[in-house]
Amino acid sequence: MAVLFSELLVPGWADGEMIGLSDVTGDISLPCHNSAADLFFDEAPARVAMAKSLCASCPMQAACLAGALSRQEPCGVWGGELFVDGSIVAAKRTVGRPRMTPVVIPVVAAECDADEEALAS
Repeated sequence: MAVLFSELLVPGWADGEMIGLSDVTGDISLPCHNSAADLFFDEAPARVAMAKSLCASCPMQAACLAGALSRQEPCGVWGGELFVDGSIVAAKRTVGRPRMTPVVIPVVAAECDADEEALAS
């Protein structure tokens, strides 16, 4: 059985019942629907942080996170958390040997706003 990207299965899926996201969310505007999808699957730490910040104000955050955990999402930002290989991680591991000390990457709000505006256009 195939599930389209923009549809969710409802209980009774064995009967073939399917509903669209608009039936679940109603008139709620979700940040992930108003942003470029690749933002939520980006490798850059600053863009991952921006995706997480968009999730922070989402009314569906808890349901999204619960769904991602149950599906063991292989990657991406879901419900404000970063998933790698089906598990929640604090940050993606970069290429090369791990550092001996952690590096703090500051996210500047002006950069996030500029990226968000560029994605919206």
